[in-house]
Amino acid sequence: MSCRARLARNIAGFPFVNRATDSQRHELLNLSRSVLLGSDLAKGMIWVDLHRATEHDRNLLLERHLISRNHLNSEVERAVAVSGDETLSIMVNEEDHLRMQVLAPGLQLHQAYQRLNEVDDVIESKIDYAYSHRWGYVTACLSNIGTAVRFSVMMHLPALKITNEIDRVRRAAKDMHLAVRGYYGEGSESAGDLYQISNQVTLGRPEAELLGDFQDTIIPRIIEYEHQARRVLVERNANLLDDRVHRALAVLRSARLLGTEEAMKLLSRVRLGLHLNRLKEVDGEALNRLFLQIQPAHLRQHAGLNLSTEQRRAARATLVRQALS
Repeated sequence: MSCRARLARNIAGFPFVNRATDSQRHELLNLSRSVLLGSDLAKGMIWVDLHRATEHDRNLLLERHLISRNHLNSEVERAVAVSGDETLSIMVNEEDHLRMQVLAPGLQLHQAYQRLNEVDDVIESKIDYAYSHRWGYVTACLSNIGTAVRFSVMMHLPALKITNEIDRVRRAAKDMHLAVRGYYGEGSESAGDLYQISNQVTLGRPEAELLGDFQDTIIPRIIEYEHQARRVLVERNANLLDDRVHRALAVLRSARLLGTEEAMKLLSRVRLGLHLNRLKEVDGEALNRLFLQIQPAHLRQHAGLNLSTEQRRAARATLVRQALS
């Protein structure tokens, strides 16, 4: 559904974030703000002081995958710089001094990494990174040391989940040194059968080799696993599949109260049916947008910040009915 290229960088002369003093982290923020906003990195670049932002605004950034859970919950002075089109975000004082990422739709990893590399070059021309000639870029987590690059994709794998074959992906991922995480990355669970899959090894291999392996070999293999599972669903019991898909659509079109978890599960089944041509009358783009629009912070932004739990569930149901009618 989407992909991301990410780099971890630390600034020479400063301790890691978890070892730095408050004054050092404050100095890092000021230095980063000056460099990131003073460089021509992207149009409409904005700076958000997360320790001053409201909980609602921080949750909006998390749901849009512009910050991590770690960045959301941290108690340290921290910030994020975000481009106007929200395809580039640079977290400051997360686990590392700088965590920069480029997001793209589909499997455009090469384009995402090319843009990220350009951003990295601009920043490196203005500040010195912590770097070891033996180990590469020095990072707070040993799994990132070396190139400190991570590639990840958000995949919709409902058939593997329904056929109880998702563990096959986890075993294969372990053998291929991949991480399989939930909808919001590390420390989160899958929602709507959406999984974030990323490389774990960054040391000893050039970025181009890691990227080529990930995009051209690993991800196509997981896609084929999902396609095989979808064929099994159709061949074994098409009636049961159709019942699940059409029942999910019927609930979404008629429910008056919907929780986030239930809505995600039902949307996943409808999306599966749409891609297997078991449904014709659903707008695929509207369906994809709903995965984001029904998240708690986005729903509050749309329907009102001070709604009760039942009012939020009602607003979510109304939003879904209108989009799928």
